[in-house]
Amino acid sequence: MFSDRDIERTADLLREAAATELLPRFRNLGVGDIREKGPGDLVTVADEACERRLAAGLSLILPGAPVVGEEAVAAEPGLVTHISAAEWAWIVDPLDGTANYARGHDWFAMIVALTYRGETVAGWIYDPIRGGMATASRGAGAHLDRARAMLPAESPLSGTSGFVGTRMIKAVLASTSPERRARIGKLTTLGCAGLEYMAMLRGESGFCLYRRTKPWDHAAGALMVREAGGVANRHDGHAYQPSDAVNAGILCASTDARWREIHGLLLGAGEPGTAAADTA
Repeated sequence: MFSDRDIERTADLLREAAATELLPRFRNLGVGDIREKGPGDLVTVADEACERRLAAGLSLILPGAPVVGEEAVAAEPGLVTHISAAEWAWIVDPLDGTANYARGHDWFAMIVALTYRGETVAGWIYDPIRGGMATASRGAGAHLDRARAMLPAESPLSGTSGFVGTRMIKAVLASTSPERRARIGKLTTLGCAGLEYMAMLRGESGFCLYRRTKPWDHAAGALMVREAGGVANRHDGHAYQPSDAVNAGILCASTDARWREIHGLLLGAGEPGTAAADTA
């Protein structure tokens, strides 16, 4: 089984990869170092170099487990089937928030998850700029900078702010009546799901809402929310799994009751803006 020592080894690997591949290139990218792998979907040489380093290191920590990296899947989409087919599999987002990184904004993170027979059993989110590290292991809780993270059981709905995926937020704001909007706090986005999950663990956000459920964006964060006492369900109410369809959506909240409240307010009239693509 995966040990506490392996949790630390993986966290150390993220720190080392950031120090070697991401931070030296931050705000030092040339014109040829950034390209589009799809309309509005950026990738940089830093993403690719960091993923290669992480894949090499993870293969040493758990030999034989396939590495399902965001950039590798972009080149070979069939790799994503390892998540459900392999006994153990790594899921890697070497640079979450690439658009921010490419623009020189410091809201980016690294995300790694480990699955066993299709279910997430461990997760890591690292903030290279501020040095924050979130980890979770199934049944052993979520930790933020080594301190146990627990989501608040109760809080006033009127003061509950939340994160909504980068492009989905426009549709949500347009489709939610002023009366419904007035019942909750601020809706915002950092353009980086990893940092948004970390903010939720800190109690700085009451929920996270996304339409696109790419596993490298959400497998680790969903596990952390659950291990911190919260709920991470698809929009249809079923528990999120990393092998879910990419448009299944995910809503994370501190309790079942809060999940239902937020779902009713922001999704109760049906999926807002289904023609829009959500980057997270």
